[in-house]
Amino acid sequence: MFCPSDSSLSNSPLTTRSNTPSSVSDFQLTKIFLLSPTLLDIQFLRDFSKKLDKGTEDRIVIPVNHSDAFTSGWIQEAIKSLPCGVDLEGKYWEKHNVDESCYFTETCEGVEFDEWVKVCTKTGKLTSAAQALNIFASIGLRSIFGQSSPCGGSTLYVLERPSISFPPLDLTSPWGVPTKQEWKDVWAAWDLVTLGMIPSVMLHEKPIELRHKCLFYIGHIPTFLDMLMARALNQSNSEPYFAQIFERGIDPHVDDPEHCHRHSEVPTTDEDWPALGTILGFRDRVRGRLLALYDDLASGKRKINRNIGRMLAMTLEHEGWHIETLLYMLIQRAGTGTLPPPGFVTPPWEALSAQWDASRTAPSSSTVTLGPVTITFGHDDCEGNDFDEGVCDQVEGHEFGWDNESPSRQVQVGKFHAEWRPISNEEFYAWWLNRKEIGLPPSWVEGEEEIQVRTLYGPVPLGVAKHWPVLTSYDMLSEYAKSKGGRLPTEPELRLFLDTYEVGFEGGANVGIRNWHPVPATTGLEANGGRGSNGGVWEWTSTPFDTHDGFSPTEHFPGYSVDFFDGKHHVVLGASYATIPRLAGRRTIRNFYQHNYPYPWVGGRIVYDA
Repeated sequence: MFCPSDSSLSNSPLTTRSNTPSSVSDFQLTKIFLLSPTLLDIQFLRDFSKKLDKGTEDRIVIPVNHSDAFTSGWIQEAIKSLPCGVDLEGKYWEKHNVDESCYFTETCEGVEFDEWVKVCTKTGKLTSAAQALNIFASIGLRSIFGQSSPCGGSTLYVLERPSISFPPLDLTSPWGVPTKQEWKDVWAAWDLVTLGMIPSVMLHEKPIELRHKCLFYIGHIPTFLDMLMARALNQSNSEPYFAQIFERGIDPHVDDPEHCHRHSEVPTTDEDWPALGTILGFRDRVRGRLLALYDDLASGKRKINRNIGRMLAMTLEHEGWHIETLLYMLIQRAGTGTLPPPGFVTPPWEALSAQWDASRTAPSSSTVTLGPVTITFGHDDCEGNDFDEGVCDQVEGHEFGWDNESPSRQVQVGKFHAEWRPISNEEFYAWWLNRKEIGLPPSWVEGEEEIQVRTLYGPVPLGVAKHWPVLTSYDMLSEYAKSKGGRLPTEPELRLFLDTYEVGFEGGANVGIRNWHPVPATTGLEANGGRGSNGGVWEWTSTPFDTHDGFSPTEHFPGYSVDFFDGKHHVVLGASYATIPRLAGRRTIRNFYQHNYPYPWVGGRIVYDA
């Protein structure tokens, strides 16, 4: 074993939280950090994590205590089976003091990891699992794996500092004008997907035939921002030709691809498309233009108003939508072209699968009864009033949204019974075996010996993903629901269920790229009053996407909603594992897809008439 030099971390232990080692090089020989549970402190972890490069193999291991009934004995056994390269046995560790706490790093001479286990008897602040995930997210850390104690009173987390992350919404807002940092977070995610997951040979390929080639979307995002920014500021587009070819994508009818809304006319040959480097140069200029606008607003050179605020909210969220759109396209080529997310550890599928099987607890009853009740749909945000006197300058505290979210209105919901959890891959597979003529859900792959489930890391065995929600079209899931004596919910019914039982990003739900895959649903357990997560998917409703009383179409993005009031698109609610927290955290958000379009990450929940 190579021993650290005299200048290494081993000879400069911490004595306070303010004198953490000064550079990443201090940590270069250490891959694993064992932290005392008393170091679950946002400020300490923020300072500590910044000493690590993003996307490296470094790991932090920390126990988090959820109740007073904590014992450290189980950690000794849990350590032996931790995945992700966390092998602690047979190694020596050096203790570093931090106030009255400590952490351990690997060294060539020192103590065994039993000394760290002893330190873990200091319980520290009691923290729920959701609170721990929020602490990690707020400082750019991510849980790769969490091993719970037998009594459930604590969890041993293995953390990484991934290449991108999103903070909880208490640091941002799902409604207001986005901050510069929100833009930087979304740009980091967009660049990771477009530049880190699409190899150059795929730029001119279509992972889904009903959508454009990959290169289009790399040009579309900065073009859309540039065009809406120019319009809001009464300025010119930065690149008029890009406005011609990249303004708007396509969503043709599944059953008649020749029928499509107004869209950009794109080049017909690969050679006629702009080069990637040209597009990226344009992207950088547009981002610079946006940041200059923020500087002008901060200095008072330009005054913000409703029109500018709406443009900023809409363009940021538009980029968030397209992160997910591009990902559900790319997953069709994962393992045969698409690269896995860089800067994230490959999920330890075997360990996760075993944990999901072992911890799988079914609700005491499969359904819950809701209604009758009156609920509020939407919020009040009429774009048509943005230039009205007395309104145009009211930006602070205003709730911006898309045109189909407004206005607020009261909706009656009758009594019904709802399944606690969405239809799983395992359930759908058992039904599908006798109905193979309906076709294979595109979220599945028919392997040589078994059905596999697509992930962004490549297909995994159905046995790994059996508890995840199945992802396919409304038509397929509706047939399944009918065979079980039920149906898919209306929009008001699903809205009521999600309002009542979905915990959201702050409650630990699998959204905001906490993972790059679904997880098993957790709703329906008595311990949390039935509240939990659906596993990280949108959910279909039987409600056609259409106009409503008081609807005012957007002028910033003409046709955003009205082009799809066609009787073919259905409302979907919720959020997927790749939905940015700003969108996932807004209950008024309404997504929409064609009922026979099977590619998006949308599952289904059965409801029954009462």
